[in-house]
Amino acid sequence: MARPRTPIGTFGDISYVKASGGRVRARARYRDDDGKVRRVSATGVTRREAERNLKQALAERSSYRASGELTANSSFSTLVEVWLADLDLEGTLAPSTRALYERNMRQLVMPVFEGYSLREITVSKVDKFIKGLASNRSYSMAKQARTVLSLAFGLAVRYDAIQKNPVRDTARLRKPPSQAMALSAVQVDAIRVAVRSWRRGPGHSGPPPDGQLEQIIEVMLGTSARIGEVLAIRKCDVDVTSSPATVRIAGTIVSPAGKPTHRQAHPKTAKSTRRVSVPSFTSAVLRDRLVKVADEEADHLIFVSRNGTPLTTNNIRRRLRAVLSDAGIAGVTPHSFRRTVATVVDRAGGADLAAELLGHTSSKITKEHYIQPDEAVDPVTAQILESLAPKRADGTS
Repeated sequence: MARPRTPIGTFGDISYVKASGGRVRARARYRDDDGKVRRVSATGVTRREAERNLKQALAERSSYRASGELTANSSFSTLVEVWLADLDLEGTLAPSTRALYERNMRQLVMPVFEGYSLREITVSKVDKFIKGLASNRSYSMAKQARTVLSLAFGLAVRYDAIQKNPVRDTARLRKPPSQAMALSAVQVDAIRVAVRSWRRGPGHSGPPPDGQLEQIIEVMLGTSARIGEVLAIRKCDVDVTSSPATVRIAGTIVSPAGKPTHRQAHPKTAKSTRRVSVPSFTSAVLRDRLVKVADEEADHLIFVSRNGTPLTTNNIRRRLRAVLSDAGIAGVTPHSFRRTVATVVDRAGGADLAAELLGHTSSKITKEHYIQPDEAVDPVTAQILESLAPKRADGTS
């Protein structure tokens, strides 16, 4: 009968021999991750110390070799480098998401944990860190830090450096109550006036604005598209010959760290690729932009810088802040227009139609984050409640 093989990661009986300097050497046969049995040894002043050192060495045999050995004694900094290398190896993340993960890890997490080994990072340490971040900074930062921590420790578990992910047992983050706020028609018109009049007229030096900011706003209002998606619209994405005119949302502008700004060939999600029919005010803007780039190729962007390069989302956000600050309008971002569109469409056609327009996979996301709650109750209730009116002396209401 064949003798059963020793399971991987286990060792046989420990033997002891004298080592130099009066020390004791403890030895054992160990079946490694590759299935081969090897002799492992360690020394100590006494048998007990030698045995303890041997067991420590055996515990570190299982390793992941990428940027060095990854074990429970590896530093958290080593784990981060291995994790980032693993993300690049998989290559499944959008460049913007990959950059966000690294930024969150280095700015939010590393300053706290870089001095620890993996075995020293416990559930309680992680829980205290996440709660502190949520309390002292923001829920959003705490959530992002929790995400990258969980991903990195998940890799450590997969490569047997630790037994379980310490992020999994931390307390659930409670999102503070919030409410999506849409712009009113009056506010939208005030923004239009502010943008059209910015740095125009006497008293302003230099060339006036090129008019693209107000046009970009009209396209956001007419499509619900994100700012990066609007800046990624090409000539071939626009059809003004149909009635109503349509725009295909099929890309976004990205600015990866250390790389030039460029058009990414897909928007945020697969569902986000969509063809949108636009209102007349957006159609007028699109016709004007097509005239401006009439001599360009079909894949040319309709919104570009003076040098013909893609506009960056950060520059548009910065310019919008400057315009609205000068006009005394606060709290408006490009995403405010997207929430406004979602709310207007919901009031007229329901949340499902709003979700379809925004490119969401379900109306749940649209309701929670984009549609401003309607506080008004159907006025028919007033008629129904007339039955409770006080009676007159003659018994009539």
